[in-house]
Amino acid sequence: MNKQPYAEPWRIKMVEPLKTLSKEQREIKIKEAEYNLFSLDAEDVYIDLITDSGTNAMSDRQWSALMLGDESYAGSRSYLRMKQTIQELLGFEYVMPTHQGRAAENVLFSAMLKAKDIVPGNAHFDTTKGHIEFRHATAVDCTVDEVNKMDSDHPFKGNVDIDKLKACIAEHGVEKIPFMVLTVTCNTGGGQPVSMNNIQAVSEICKQHDIPLIFDSARFSENAYFIKTREDGYQDKSIKEIVKEMFSYADGMTMSAKKDAIVNIGGFIGLRSEKIYRECCTFSIMFEGYITYGGMSGRDMEAVAAGLIESTEYDYLHARISQVKYLGDEISKLGIPIVKPAGGHAIYVDAKSFFPQIPQNQYPAQALGVALYIEAGVRGVEIGTVLADRDPETRQERTPKMELLRLAIPRRVYTNNHMDVVAWGLQQIWAKREQYRGLKIKFEAPIMRHFTATFEVL
Repeated sequence: MNKQPYAEPWRIKMVEPLKTLSKEQREIKIKEAEYNLFSLDAEDVYIDLITDSGTNAMSDRQWSALMLGDESYAGSRSYLRMKQTIQELLGFEYVMPTHQGRAAENVLFSAMLKAKDIVPGNAHFDTTKGHIEFRHATAVDCTVDEVNKMDSDHPFKGNVDIDKLKACIAEHGVEKIPFMVLTVTCNTGGGQPVSMNNIQAVSEICKQHDIPLIFDSARFSENAYFIKTREDGYQDKSIKEIVKEMFSYADGMTMSAKKDAIVNIGGFIGLRSEKIYRECCTFSIMFEGYITYGGMSGRDMEAVAAGLIESTEYDYLHARISQVKYLGDEISKLGIPIVKPAGGHAIYVDAKSFFPQIPQNQYPAQALGVALYIEAGVRGVEIGTVLADRDPETRQERTPKMELLRLAIPRRVYTNNHMDVVAWGLQQIWAKREQYRGLKIKFEAPIMRHFTATFEVL
């Protein structure tokens, strides 16, 4: 008997009409945006895969939770509900809301980081590295070498290389390392997960040297899904059980709730140390708001509490990650090179192999992103030389080993028909790929330049 076809574990209750522009209109729009995809008006984008952050579709339960929002300035019911959910699900006693993930980093790093410090991690993402370098400290990448091998089928390419971590500690000394950041899943590396075995090993080393281990937790539930489906000994455990074990090895966390809490705004810090929490309170009040709302409304905290529960349900995660894999499979069928295996939130197209005629200092991933918008109205984001920015000391441009176009899929927003359009757009470019040229930067900010840089076609 044939196996029953799989379908998403939800029904569509509301739709949002999309506007479609002609190819000629899109050529005008991207030229007006000076070839920066961030500068496009969202209404001029047909399928928006620039990020999965804050672009998700909330459930009826989350929308209902908004009505329960308590907007009291201090100690609201909504804060207590979110705090209790985080304590029960993740295990952190001290909880501090922030308006989003980079705000959580700003508050925590203000309390813990100083100039000339060293912060090891597994391929820090842009805002994390930006906050580190803004404070004249240094981020050190200790990810396993497999992360840079496009076709490697390593199931946990986000893992930390234990030897690299030990060497970093030995070279710089414990006194220069205020904490370590472990990103789950590893966004820069292709949305790749970290195994429970590796999390435990990293935790043991950090404990040996009294180095706090901080999780960048934006996509923690996706990481738990991969542990359940790929790591021996976890197949029979629930996602919530795996999540609880994951965070048991951490001393603290930052969270962009705009990802795996499936909301449009929000974040938080979770800590075990009362001392660090007290130090963070000062910076929360300065930068965010009072410590029980931190830039969030009561209704947003209600939605976060509901979303954290929903995102740690297996059926939801299976549907979400299966759609990412579907897009990856469709692109791979065309012979187009992508990071394998498919990550948890996005497909990453290898722009260096796609456009071998464009050198990295002419930004092939940015050029591919521009081409995909013109061809199909699809907006992705460059994860390559533009994002890698300049060395803060030498001001020389950094050229990463991988030059990628990230196609990040919002949660519960698009159908697989939309994914087919994305694959079709890439196919059109692939068929005439030798015709494309690179870009030149006209303007760039001194840090995190990719958000506001302007370009011209060479």
